[in-house]
Amino acid sequence: MPPAIVASTGIDALTHAIESYLGHSSTKKTKDYALKATALIKDNLYPFYQDPKNEKARAAMQKAAYLAGVSFTRAYVGYVHALAHALGGYYNVPHGLANAVLLPYVLRAYGKSAYKRLAEISDYLELASPSLTPGEKANALISWIEDLNAKMGIPKTFNHVIKKEDLRALSAHAAKEGNPLYPVPKEFSRKELAKIYQEVDPQ
Repeated sequence: MPPAIVASTGIDALTHAIESYLGHSSTKKTKDYALKATALIKDNLYPFYQDPKNEKARAAMQKAAYLAGVSFTRAYVGYVHALAHALGGYYNVPHGLANAVLLPYVLRAYGKSAYKRLAEISDYLELASPSLTPGEKANALISWIEDLNAKMGIPKTFNHVIKKEDLRALSAHAAKEGNPLYPVPKEFSRKELAKIYQEVDPQ
C-alpha cells in the first residue's frame, strides 16, 4: 500500500473514532471502541506509514479501522465529515485527505463544547500531564494530530482548491448534513462553516 494512502486512510479511521466519541449519540461501548481505536492508531499508524510491509502494524491498523467503524456506525460522525463530503463532491478531494486536513480545524472550532471528551481521549493516549486543564489536554490532542499529519506529509492546508464563489453552496451542504443528521457537540452556522473552509484554504 502506498505510504500516502496509509496516511490518509489512517487519519480517516482516527477521524471516525474521535467524531464518534464526541457525538451525543455515543454509548459506553462505542466510546470504548473509539478509545481502543485511537490507541492502536497512535502506536501503529506512523510505523505502518514508514514501512507498508510491516505486517504487525498493518494488522493493528485494520483492527483500529474496524473498531472505529463499529463506533461511528452507532454513534455517527460530525462536521469534519460534513465539510469533507462537500469537498469531495465539488472538487473530487479524496475523502481521507479531506478529513485529515480538516480534523484539527474542526476540533479547535468546537472549543469548550468538546474539551471534556477531547481531554478524555488525551488522557487515554497519555499525551499530556494529568494535572493540566481539559482545554490544555484537548489542545495537546489536536497538536499531536497536527504533528502526525506533518510527519506523514499531509498538508496543513489545501492549495487553492476551494473556489470563493462556491463557499456559500459548500457551507450550505455541510450545514444540511451536519444538522440534524449528526449529533455534534456544537452546531455551527453556515457562516462558521464557511470560516473553516477559508482557514483550510487561505487565498
